[in-house]
Amino acid sequence: FFFCLVPVPSRTMASRPTVTVYGADGAAGSSSVALPGVFLAPVRPDVVHQVTVALSKNKRQPYSVNKYAGKSCAASSWGTGRAVSRIPRVQGGGTHRSGQGAYGNMCRGGRMFAPTKTWRKWHAKINVTQKRYAACSAIAASGVTPLVMARGHRVEDTPECPLVVDASVESTAKTQKAVDLLRKIGAHADVDKVVASRTMRAGKGKMRNRRFVQRRGPLVIYDKDEGISRAFRNIPGVELAQVDSLSVLQLAPGGHLGRFCVWTQSAFEKLDALYGTPTEASSEKTRHGTPYRMPQLQMANADLSRLINSDEVQSVVNAPKEGTAPKARKANPLKSAKAMDVLNPAAATFKKAATEAQATKKAKAKRVNAMKSTFYKQLIADES
Repeated sequence: FFFCLVPVPSRTMASRPTVTVYGADGAAGSSSVALPGVFLAPVRPDVVHQVTVALSKNKRQPYSVNKYAGKSCAASSWGTGRAVSRIPRVQGGGTHRSGQGAYGNMCRGGRMFAPTKTWRKWHAKINVTQKRYAACSAIAASGVTPLVMARGHRVEDTPECPLVVDASVESTAKTQKAVDLLRKIGAHADVDKVVASRTMRAGKGKMRNRRFVQRRGPLVIYDKDEGISRAFRNIPGVELAQVDSLSVLQLAPGGHLGRFCVWTQSAFEKLDALYGTPTEASSEKTRHGTPYRMPQLQMANADLSRLINSDEVQSVVNAPKEGTAPKARKANPLKSAKAMDVLNPAAATFKKAATEAQATKKAKAKRVNAMKSTFYKQLIADES
């Protein structure tokens, strides 16, 4: 997986890049549409992955083991004093089963540790703004050809990315016409890839009505269903989505950005109203009454080295310093008076005062001891 830095057009420019609209016969038409602003949204794989993981939890079904599993026998501990562990043991006699440990997760035939329950928290809540952020990133990544190819889609023969077809395709009701359209616009190679990838599923899912697995193919996004869903629904790997309810699970399956999308012209033109532009808010989506604004790029130009080395930045930064100052040896302030004087200019005064106080205390103690000695000698002389 890799990123492709796409030059971001200025917000003050007169026009946006345009995308060619291809007709139902696969030929490039004379019309073109402006690239919607959502294709300039930041590509955030971390946000898309987080939202995908949370949304995937909402289709899980509860499961649990039988609450009596491993506890169907009568067992009780023998207690202490018999040189065996205090695990419950099967009662009775006359069989190998009697006296064997039971109930515990470490015992043969015992229950599992922390038996699963159906009231587990299966679903997850996701912030609406976060889901919209992920959708914007997924749509923007679908317009970057290297990301689409890195995801594994066969778009070598596709004329443009994103690929827009005429709105008349929405009225196609026959699968043969839909297949012919995919062949003419170079998108059928991706369908062939899906057909070739169909293999048997590994595991127990083979017995649970999901016997085969296959890769994902093109995602056809339309505005109005006038038969298009019936035309494309039976083509292997092809999925359909209505532009008003795009899901991150379809735009970035598995949390991997770069889904190959085929847009109808009406759906493509509706993106600005749904998600807004870098300068205008959405006219369709709101949050607590406030119009939704698409996420903005933190950097208009992602070439950081070019920014740092530009004349505008280099003219105001400090000149590089020549050489290095000699490193002075660090002195211990408790042993060096000079170092202590730097940390505490009053240390010398305090030290002198402490020395004088100690000397005075010693002199006083000496006088007291002399008086005691004189008094003792006089007391001995009087008694004699």
